[in-house]
Amino acid sequence: MQTISRRTVIGTILYATGASAMGGLSACAMDKPNKKSLLEKIGPLLAPDENGVRLPRGFSSRIVARSGQRAARTSSYIWHGAPDGAAIFETPSGGWIYASNAELRAGEGGVGALVFNASGDVVDAYSILEGTARNCAGGATPWGTWLSCEETLDGLVWECDPWGKRPAIKRPALGIFNHEAVAVNPQTNILYLTEDRGAGLFYRFIPENISSAGVPDLTSGQLQAARVDPRTKAVTWIDVPDPLAKETPTHLQLPDATPFKGGEGIVYYDNVISFVTKGDNRIWAYQTDNEIMSVIYDHATSDNPILSGVDNVALFAALKNSVKTPKTK
Repeated sequence: MQTISRRTVIGTILYATGASAMGGLSACAMDKPNKKSLLEKIGPLLAPDENGVRLPRGFSSRIVARSGQRAARTSSYIWHGAPDGAAIFETPSGGWIYASNAELRAGEGGVGALVFNASGDVVDAYSILEGTARNCAGGATPWGTWLSCEETLDGLVWECDPWGKRPAIKRPALGIFNHEAVAVNPQTNILYLTEDRGAGLFYRFIPENISSAGVPDLTSGQLQAARVDPRTKAVTWIDVPDPLAKETPTHLQLPDATPFKGGEGIVYYDNVISFVTKGDNRIWAYQTDNEIMSVIYDHATSDNPILSGVDNVALFAALKNSVKTPKTK
């Protein structure tokens, strides 16, 4: 099997959906990657391989961690159960760190990390967050941290250091609610958040201060929820009176905000925030420049309803004869 580089994993636009069901994590790579025709070579999914993962022809998989087992020879860390949302962070040596949530009950959740060298070997593993509840999804930040979201009524967003050098920090200014995922607009430093409940809201957080290095201060700012005009689809933002939900649950504080049926994954690309809702199997696109919301996929009305049970989401820009991937500090 070929060694696996970070850009090969990302560039092939492949997520091993069978990994969570196995309680493990699969790393995938093309046998002979060719950047000039990479996207053209990705064909239909074949039958499950020996690891239970369906892959296009020319791809292979391997198990790099299993829940309940030691994750690396050099570490005593036991890979967590219920792995969910995750992100990859490049290391100076050419390897990468895989940060993975544990969607377990109160006190058992958290985030674990796998460290890969440039050849794709697991060389270390450790915890970067412990003792939390139902860490579902989250989002990587442009400044190199992982925002892990608790999917509970009193859930928080925790900012984690993928390298494990600094302790995780809770960010209550981002609201107390059934958090699902976060995406950052790197042009404005505004954070966008989804809420996983039947009538959840779509939020944004505007930081009050930005450091000289361009990193937003997540301790203070304005949390808002979206109201979508049913006719024009224009979005207006309403301030959340009590982001800490001291008296009233956050989603009940704004009766004029637009409810979304189970917000899930969210991602930013080219002035557009895209997110999915599992209750109606839709993919939404919010254009940050003109503040218009649109539905770009609806399972119920699509001529090609290939997506259902939507959850995490990613966007990739495919340029002619090349694949570009975002860099992480």
